[in-house]
Amino acid sequence: MSELDLEQRMNIKFLVKLGKSGNEIREMLLQVYRDNAMKKTAVYKWVRRFSGGRESVTDEERSGWPATSRTEENIAKIGQIVRENRQLTVRSIAEQVNIERETVRKILTEDLDMRKMCAKMIPKELTKEQKQRSVTICEDLLREAR
Repeated sequence: MSELDLEQRMNIKFLVKLGKSGNEIREMLLQVYRDNAMKKTAVYKWVRRFSGGRESVTDEERSGWPATSRTEENIAKIGQIVRENRQLTVRSIAEQVNIERETVRKILTEDLDMRKMCAKMIPKELTKEQKQRSVTICEDLLREAR
């Protein structure tokens, strides 16, 4: 939850305690926050909750799966799996770590900065050694061509 959402919820709670209506509260939020104001339905939802006696402005704990599987532990685990075998598919990696394929794909591309090339997951950036090896090979080819 963003700081802005939390701030607006606190303001809604305050205005409900002052006896303001949902419409009045919505208009006040629009005056203050303009384009960043909470949507109309969200304002009414929180007005209803605070009018019913709710005191907390934070979301309640929910049961079920956590909101994300992109944890440091999973990122490290997937990085290790890919280093051991670069020819694995996203599906097989997802099955090994027991998380969604799309989450694995995001970990590979966004967190580990990898992309698929010739059915292998490789880093987008070359290491210094790889760059130097490439330069050496090019120089050797140029010498042979002369």
